[in-house]
Amino acid sequence: MANPQRIEIDLTAQTLTLFDGDDHEVKQYLVSTAAKGGGEFEGSHQTPRGKHRIRAKIGAGAPPGTVFKGRRPTGEVYSVELAQAAPRRDWILSRILWLCGEEVGRNRLGAVDTMRRFIYIHGAADTAVMGKPGSIGCVRMTNSDVIDLFERVDVGTKVEIHE
Repeated sequence: MANPQRIEIDLTAQTLTLFDGDDHEVKQYLVSTAAKGGGEFEGSHQTPRGKHRIRAKIGAGAPPGTVFKGRRPTGEVYSVELAQAAPRRDWILSRILWLCGEEVGRNRLGAVDTMRRFIYIHGAADTAVMGKPGSIGCVRMTNSDVIDLFERVDVGTKVEIHE
C-alpha cells in the first residue's frame, strides 16, 4: 500500500507542491504566504513552519469567489464592488483548508498553536499577487488553484511548511 499524499510549502520560493503517495510531484502552485515571513507565535502575522495536517475542509461545492467570514459563507461572491467597499480586507474566498500543527511546542498548543491562530490555505482576491509574500499568516492561492487543490486532498493530508 502506498503512503498517503502530502503537501510541501516553500516560504522562500512561494510555492505549494502536492506529492502523491509514491512521493512524485503531482502539481505545483504559486502561493502568497506572510509578508512578515515564517514564525509560529500568536499575533506574529507570520506563516507557521514545520509539520502540519489538514484538519478541516470548508466550502465544498461553494461557487468560486464565495466570501467566508469566521469559516462560514457570508452569502456574497467576491466582486470589484465588494473590494472597493473594504479595500484593506484580507479576503478568504472559495475554499478553506484549515491547518493543525503536529509539533507540540513548535506549532501545536500554547502560544504557537496553528489551528488556534486560524491558519488556512485559502483563495484570495484577484488583486493578491502570487509568488510574493503578502498575507497576514495564511497561505493564499488563486481561487481556481485552491479549488483544484481542495478536490485533490483529504482531511488528514500532511503539510510541511519550510523556508
